[in-house]
Amino acid sequence: MVAASGLALSSVATLGLSVPASAATLQITMRDLEITPAAADAKVGDTIEWVNEDIFVHTATARNGDWDVTLPPNKTVKLVLKKPGTIDYHCRFHPNMKARLTISP
Repeated sequence: MVAASGLALSSVATLGLSVPASAATLQITMRDLEITPAAADAKVGDTIEWVNEDIFVHTATARNGDWDVTLPPNKTVKLVLKKPGTIDYHCRFHPNMKARLTISP
């Protein structure tokens, strides 16, 4: 029984099989007319969860046009990342609110 278990483990290692990492959720907060964190790293398949803790409506508007998310006051909006790249984004209503998201494959 023990030998069979060892053989099975050896076969899996030889095939190079691995367990895929699960997608993560990255929380980005909008509060006091600031985006925190202003720079973040994520992977394709991860979920971005924008949380608007202000009394104002904000947006997360990608400069390259990939997304334009509206965030009402005290609400949360989620978006699953579909492709890699570096995305600069901002709030359309408050142009000084800027951030960057680097998405790896």
